[in-house]
Amino acid sequence: MTFAGMNYWAVLMGAVAAWMLGALWYSLLSKPWMAAAGVSKAQIEENTGSVRAFLPFVVAFLAALVMAWVLAGIMGHLGRLSIKNGVIAGAFCWFGFTMPTMVVNYTFGRRRPLLMLIDSAYWLAALLVMGAVIGGLGIR
Repeated sequence: MTFAGMNYWAVLMGAVAAWMLGALWYSLLSKPWMAAAGVSKAQIEENTGSVRAFLPFVVAFLAALVMAWVLAGIMGHLGRLSIKNGVIAGAFCWFGFTMPTMVVNYTFGRRRPLLMLIDSAYWLAALLVMGAVIGGLGIR
C-alpha cells in the first residue's frame, strides 16, 4: 500500500472522510449556502438525474483525493506523524493556501461574505479531518 513512503490507504480514507464531511456540511447548511450563492432550489432540482447533477460530486471527490495526497506528501516531509501533527499541518495548509486563495477569488467575484464563511470553514474542517486521518494511519 505504500510507494516512496506514501500510505495510499491513508490518503484514500482522508479523502473519503473529507468528502463525506462535505455531504453532511452542505446538507446542514444548504439553505444559507443557496441564499449566499444566489442559487434557488428550483435551479438545483432542474438538473436532478442528469450528468450535470452528478459531476460536481465526482469532481469534489477527485479534488479531495488530490488534496489528501498532497497533504500526506507535506506531512511525510515534516517528520513525526500523529493525529495532532496532521491537524496542525491541515490547519497551516488551509491558512496559508486555501483561505488566501478563497479571499482573493471571492473578493474579485463579489461573492457574499456568508458564502465565503460557509465554504472556507468547510475546507478548514476538511483539511483538519484529512490531516487527522493521515496522521493517525501514518504515511510510512
